[in-house]
Amino acid sequence: MNAPAHDAELQALAREDAFSLPIEQIDVSKPRLFQEDTVGHYFARLRRDDPVHFNDNQFYGRFWSVTKWKDIMAVDTNHAVYSSDYTQGGIALWNAPDVKQRLHMFIAMDPPRHDEQRKAVSPIVAPHNLVSMEATIRARTAKVLDELPRNEEFNWVQRVSIELTTQMLATLFDFPFEDRQLLTWWSDVSTSVPEVDHIVESQEARMVELGKMHAYFTRLWNERVNAPPKNDLVSMLAHNPATRNMGPLEYMGNLVLLIVGGNDTTRNSMTGGVLAMNRYPSEWAKLRANPSLVDSTVSEIIRWQTPLPMMRRTALQDAELGGKKILKGDKVVMWYLSGNRDEEMIDDADAFIIDRPRPRQHLSFGFGIHRCVGNRLAELQLKILWEEILKRFPAIEVVGPPKRLMSNFVRGISDLPVRIPG
Repeated sequence: MNAPAHDAELQALAREDAFSLPIEQIDVSKPRLFQEDTVGHYFARLRRDDPVHFNDNQFYGRFWSVTKWKDIMAVDTNHAVYSSDYTQGGIALWNAPDVKQRLHMFIAMDPPRHDEQRKAVSPIVAPHNLVSMEATIRARTAKVLDELPRNEEFNWVQRVSIELTTQMLATLFDFPFEDRQLLTWWSDVSTSVPEVDHIVESQEARMVELGKMHAYFTRLWNERVNAPPKNDLVSMLAHNPATRNMGPLEYMGNLVLLIVGGNDTTRNSMTGGVLAMNRYPSEWAKLRANPSLVDSTVSEIIRWQTPLPMMRRTALQDAELGGKKILKGDKVVMWYLSGNRDEEMIDDADAFIIDRPRPRQHLSFGFGIHRCVGNRLAELQLKILWEEILKRFPAIEVVGPPKRLMSNFVRGISDLPVRIPG
């Protein structure tokens, strides 16, 4: 990779460490590896030497890291053996020991409840709705880009990525636009692990903040449940038989799912794309010369960034995976980020290449029954962003290192200093 000079030494040391450590000492769950963006070297070692890798650490307990494409697919498409259900622990590597603190969201449910609740909200991203939203997305994107400063440094994450995704979330929920920054805050709190990232200082503080989210959205629910059905997520939940009788943890859980799902994938891909174009300037030149590559560019950005690098399942029975014996109750972690770098499936997988022959061949949206319900909306937002960038800016220069989240669940960037020559 064309890593910046300041990063080259760190990457070299990490690679040396990854390939010299005894295999049993490798633990790719460490959030520090994601914050440093060195985890890829450890994934490469595991893909080569131990693709289904056992760990048992004091924070997460017993878990298996699944790092190759074919094994990830075997887990993701077999919900009868590998459960997402919150009663089994859910989808995050860490799970609250008290089931009362586990949020009941449909991505953390197995059929039939998963299927019923997913259907309640899926109309929001039906093809005709995407067509109707396109003009609004384009107008907002144009306005945000036109208001950016020239010849001065600013944070792309705050000025563009967060602003555009938060506006979109407010539209999907028909959320009061003047309060839309609350959605960003609740998204960050939702994916926080207090002991690691200190966005909030404890699990109890996290639940207090999410309780404020629940109270705000309960007011919206009460308004909409007594009104005719509308085409927004709160109204859809309030009027659908599968979701209209949800308890507090279930409503809170599905709100978290929809907020994070509408925020993190798109926000961090909007940022990751700018970073990628700076790391691979030949690809930016290629896109400028041939704007028809924008669709495949979007898919490559989502693959290269992999904004949600993992999902966890729990084995409902003893099973064999990649030659290893998985025991009933074991955590099984699908590392999508590693699968998206699997050279057996993707040529030159570490590189950013916008005209790959099969650009949509990636794991960033998951597979099987839990495949991201909003994937087409995320792609549309990114497509419009890059179309509008191409109209305006010959260059967006990254002028400092990205600041990455200390998280193994969200591959996020909180700060990307850029400058637009003008």
